[in-house]
Amino acid sequence: MGQEINFRRQRGGKKRKVKKKKNHLKFEDNKKKLKFEKKKNPRLIRQIIIWAAEIAGACAVAVLLVAFFGHRISNSGDAMTPSIRNGEVVLVDRLVIDMKELSRGQIVAFRPNGNKEVHFYIRRVAGLPGETVQIKEGKLYIDGEELKSYEYVSEIRDAGIAAEPVKLGVDEYFLLGDNPQGGEDSRSSDIGIVKKDDLYGKVWFNTTSGDHFGIVKK
Repeated sequence: MGQEINFRRQRGGKKRKVKKKKNHLKFEDNKKKLKFEKKKNPRLIRQIIIWAAEIAGACAVAVLLVAFFGHRISNSGDAMTPSIRNGEVVLVDRLVIDMKELSRGQIVAFRPNGNKEVHFYIRRVAGLPGETVQIKEGKLYIDGEELKSYEYVSEIRDAGIAAEPVKLGVDEYFLLGDNPQGGEDSRSSDIGIVKKDDLYGKVWFNTTSGDHFGIVKK
């Protein structure tokens, strides 16, 4: 017989190492990466701060204006007719009470005896601190002399507590309505002399549309 072919792998034979071919293909991204650098703009930041400060300042001024000059009060009753009618809405200047003394003829808002539970009253200043007020024969007398320049009331029928001389203290006012028959004022013992601390402010603007709209004249 012919020579047998031995297909068996001899013991201790070395295995053939199959070398893997390396893929030498490389895809390189030659595009440069875009870098976005945030640069601070000091001028823009400063401008934003200025705008914010201006807005804050404007808001603060608006709040102060409303607080001191824009408080709305609705007039109740006919005591101030025809100057201010029943139901008309007015604005009150609260700052003037603290900044300077009131003058005769100015219209003010107050709460009788400082009672915060009652509605605001609106009346006109007739007697000033330190003066002596009296009403005789329908006329207003200040320190014993008839006040002819007080043109808001032509005749006061009921003198009330002012039938006798009323001496005002250093911080006290005597207030009258333009229509003495239309409501209570300082002639009434329920209201009487009004202290400065009980005054809320000076009425300066009528917001009601019509012929009364505008600045309230003294």
